[in-house]
Amino acid sequence: MSKLTALEITNLHAGYGETEILKGINISVEPSQTVAIIGPNGAGKSTVIKSVLGLLNVISGSISMNGVDIVGIAPDKAVRQGISYVPQTHNVFPNLSVTENLEMGAWTRKYGIAERIDEMFDLFPDLKTKRNKIAGSLSGGQRQMVAMAKALMVEAKIMLLDEPTAGLSPKFQAQIFKTVKKINENGIPILLVEQNAKQALEIADKGYVLVDGANKVEGTGQDLINDRNVARMFLGSKD
Repeated sequence: MSKLTALEITNLHAGYGETEILKGINISVEPSQTVAIIGPNGAGKSTVIKSVLGLLNVISGSISMNGVDIVGIAPDKAVRQGISYVPQTHNVFPNLSVTENLEMGAWTRKYGIAERIDEMFDLFPDLKTKRNKIAGSLSGGQRQMVAMAKALMVEAKIMLLDEPTAGLSPKFQAQIFKTVKKINENGIPILLVEQNAKQALEIADKGYVLVDGANKVEGTGQDLINDRNVARMFLGSKD
């Protein structure tokens, strides 16, 4: 029996109030995949993630996770269902230590919190020596790792990342992408919204280009990197 699709978005129309941002998009994430969403500012990339989380109005269409309809799910229930979410900003508790941030991320867990924290320090070794440091005192890249580790304190069935490398130095951008790949290799499917399109596509099994709230191009990450039109518009190529 084949595995269910981790996340299936079909003909989705969604937006803020009566303002429609997404105009019939289709996106799927298989259980073993990292999927990247790229496109210009205002294309609706982050709106996709907020729709999955139940943070805005779904006008029509369907969203299912492992075959279960989740349209309109409450954000707290989305987390309980195994959706691990890292927003672009305000994603850590700056006045708490790294360990305390992870404990806060474990609010859905009834047991095994200490063991899960140890697993996160294995996954994010740079944080282990900073476990007692106040999160707000860390570099931007380190804070992003805290945010990702905190989000993974749930029993994650899928991870949603909204611009995880925004504002980071090239060094930390590379480190974040490497960590995203490692998380996926540990068995967690990932939906990634990212402005650093080329780097995102390099680690993605599949990519979607959104323009004006609609699907423009889709394919494997490598196919999109090699697509001259995509490269010219979104990857900085002059060819």
